[in-house]
Amino acid sequence: MRAARPCDAPAPRGFAEAEYVARTKAAQAAMARAGLGALLLTTEADLRYFTGFLTRFWESPTRPWFLVLPAQGDPIAVIPAIGAALMARTWVRDIRTWRAPDPADDGVSLLADTLNEVAAGAPVGTPMGLESHLRMPLADWHRVTQALRGPVVPDGGIVAGLRAVKSPAEVAKIETACAIAGRTFDRVGNFAAEGVPLSRVFREFQRTALEEGADWVPYLAGGAGPGGYADVISPASGDPLMRGDVLMLDTGLVHDGYFCDFDRNFCIGSASAPVRAGLARLIDAVDAAAEAIRPNQTRAADIFRIMDNVVTKGAGGTEAGRLGHGLGMQLTEGLSLIPGDVTVLRPGMVLTLEPGIDMGDGRILVHEEDILVTETGCRFLSPRAGREPVIL
Repeated sequence: MRAARPCDAPAPRGFAEAEYVARTKAAQAAMARAGLGALLLTTEADLRYFTGFLTRFWESPTRPWFLVLPAQGDPIAVIPAIGAALMARTWVRDIRTWRAPDPADDGVSLLADTLNEVAAGAPVGTPMGLESHLRMPLADWHRVTQALRGPVVPDGGIVAGLRAVKSPAEVAKIETACAIAGRTFDRVGNFAAEGVPLSRVFREFQRTALEEGADWVPYLAGGAGPGGYADVISPASGDPLMRGDVLMLDTGLVHDGYFCDFDRNFCIGSASAPVRAGLARLIDAVDAAAEAIRPNQTRAADIFRIMDNVVTKGAGGTEAGRLGHGLGMQLTEGLSLIPGDVTVLRPGMVLTLEPGIDMGDGRILVHEEDILVTETGCRFLSPRAGREPVIL
């Protein structure tokens, strides 16, 4: 009998009701300051943040889903009837349903009636900033807004601001996802070697991640090539790995609804001097950024400049555009490490440090780690890569 690994012991799933109550009350306090009568949420992550409603049924784009957060009281789910049983297993008790899909009235009148009931003509806020979307037909959205007694306005960043700062329970889930990915990366040498097609490496990585405890692996990208790779978002080709290639695998696997997002580089057979120097400089950039973080003072733009000074000597970064981002219920969320993002880093924020370097001849190297901003600086959530290249 094999020894039990950490993933063999079932971990607690979801959160205690108190976590959702605290999120709701924090949102309602911000709503009161903004003069909002209700919040309307339409995306998977926002609904799940306030309810715990976790399902992969969102892969079907046919049905819209709504959550109404009143100025006082508990959230109201306005959802297709097919989701009623699962929603009833969350802390939400007011669940209003319709038989969907209904081309004539796919939740339009039910949603409008609910918003008019709870907002009573006061403004209804909804996220309208970066990464927001309606996830409902625009024609139906027009019908809803026409039926409301008050205006629909931007939520002023209320939801994004709350989600940006993770609770200790949220951090624990992200750290568990990172540990699962770390164990998976440790096993890459079992299936990646000279002559193995990259597509097989991708399949084996996903299989191994599931074996190590991932719920699913919605994101796996990477590349391989001599002295570097052409990009960091490609699906796998059937080309075999060759001696001298650098193999990069970048995963966003999920544990209980929370992502990790970091990569690892592997050298096939040997590592050239330029590759060794490039990978070492990427580690130096991550180290410099981590050491510079001062909570409630350092901005996202500051971290960009610190890493860019290491990898490009201040030239302004690579064509990828950013050197990291926020992380949590979504693979990328919230802030971007770019020159123009002046978001101040606060304790509880989770983000990636993702510097890249141009190796010439259309090749690049990228390194990524996941960190938590703490009261005194930062803490790495991903198991750190060593300075010496891993040779397969």
